[in-house]
Amino acid sequence: MRQTTIARNYAEALLALAQKADDLEGWGRMVQDIAGVLERDPTFRNFMASPRVSAAQKSDVLRKAFSDRVPQLFLRFLHALVRNRRQMLLPEIAVEYHTLVDEVMGRVHARVTVARETDEAEQQLIADRLSKAIGKTVVPHLNVDPRILGGVVVRVGDTVMDGSLRKRLATLKRRMVSSAA
Repeated sequence: MRQTTIARNYAEALLALAQKADDLEGWGRMVQDIAGVLERDPTFRNFMASPRVSAAQKSDVLRKAFSDRVPQLFLRFLHALVRNRRQMLLPEIAVEYHTLVDEVMGRVHARVTVARETDEAEQQLIADRLSKAIGKTVVPHLNVDPRILGGVVVRVGDTVMDGSLRKRLATLKRRMVSSAA
């Protein structure tokens, strides 16, 4: 829990810097890219995690690797992470940063389960209807599960909206059984 709180604090600082630079999405890609390298590349991860490598050496490598690819302000953010020995939190900071950007942009992510593959037009229709119903821009993440038979099941955070044919049939069956008894 403490790591998440620390990551959230750094993400808030990164968000403030990104807002100052007027590039929330670009800074999100940068932090995600560097966090991805940290997660995928064991050599880089071991180098950044090693207590035998000084903060100055780590900062120097980051400067050489990224100075021509990222804004100076972003690079200074990375140096602050290294100086405070928080560089290994970059993946968590990236997640928290994207959550904060979504809040600022009025976006929510929804896991949407459908019974069959949908085309682009249907996906856009789902996104539009969910956005209208929720009152925020919805970014749907579609999953196909033929077991729901038809309709959709939407999960936004802890809220589940089950409009599946499977649920409707189960409800109808329950009503019929209870009225027959």
